[in-house]
Amino acid sequence: MPLVAHNKLPSFQRLRSEGYRILSPERAREQDIRSLHIGLLNMMPDAALEATERQFFRLVGSSNPISQFYIHPFTLDEIPRGEKARAHIDNYYEPLDRIKLAGLDALIISGANVTQPNLEAEVFWEPLQSVIDWAHENVTSTLCSCLATHAVLLARHGIRRAGLDEKCWGVFDHRVVRQDHPLVQDINTHVSVPHSRFNEVTEQQLTDNGLHVLIKGEEPGVQLAVSPDGFRTIYFQGHPEYDSISLMKEYKREVGNFVKGTLAHFPPMPRYYFDTYITAILEEYKGRVETALASQSALPVFPEKLLVNHLANTWHDSGEALVGNWIGLVYQVTNAEQGLPFMDGVNPDDPLGWLSASA
Repeated sequence: MPLVAHNKLPSFQRLRSEGYRILSPERAREQDIRSLHIGLLNMMPDAALEATERQFFRLVGSSNPISQFYIHPFTLDEIPRGEKARAHIDNYYEPLDRIKLAGLDALIISGANVTQPNLEAEVFWEPLQSVIDWAHENVTSTLCSCLATHAVLLARHGIRRAGLDEKCWGVFDHRVVRQDHPLVQDINTHVSVPHSRFNEVTEQQLTDNGLHVLIKGEEPGVQLAVSPDGFRTIYFQGHPEYDSISLMKEYKREVGNFVKGTLAHFPPMPRYYFDTYITAILEEYKGRVETALASQSALPVFPEKLLVNHLANTWHDSGEALVGNWIGLVYQVTNAEQGLPFMDGVNPDDPLGWLSASA
């Protein structure tokens, strides 16, 4: 499904070079196809800002054949930025006021860097609440990723996440537990999803507040849940948007933190992600790092080039299918509403008719 390069965002050229179909606005206007406008609230820190942008663009762009997609990236001004990231945002991202004025069919909210034990103390908390409230009244459906899921659940349902004894980190198996929901139609009943978090919300917390759990795993817990109406808000605790290299890059950063002394112990490897070949290389690398630190000699280079061609991606197809189903449902609902979110032709308490059908 083509993305429309409606500005000079470098990610469009990057994706075009990867083989994705990217249309110019002029070419898009020549086609008699219903376009969807999807907002991307990118709250990730500077180092991950552009990578996160590309990850969601890829996931949307490869997901659904029924429309053209205009993706509108924006962020929150309250999040501190360095000079390079600020220039990228100023040049290519859209002001929130303009997005509100033009309107969106759907919204994606990324994770964020957390610095406080209480989400309500984060600098992004109040502006994020404003976006959430606006989206609830004006956007057909919102998809939340990881930290955004925890923040929106707290804001809309008073559900507080709890800290884990150890980081949930790796690629975990899950199963679809509500196969009757349109979001999970025609996807594998067992799916893999990357996770990277120190906190969780539990299935019991969600069901006690009227939410519906669709996908969960024995180790990572809930992966996919939906709001009580079945569609207005979609909650991911994991990261189906991740690239094959994302967890490797994160592991590399964690090793760097250990070397700098900001991490007390050498980091464990992400679980169920590296194969035996990569694990052997990284065990050897760990020993060389520890020896170098002990002897105050030169540190070895992280063996990234030896690893990248051995990384498997077992999650993108199911993530693509889920997002494709979501976009298809947004398309159907917005058509029924004639472009007016949750007004004409749709029951706002059951926009998909799923609750009535499953009663």
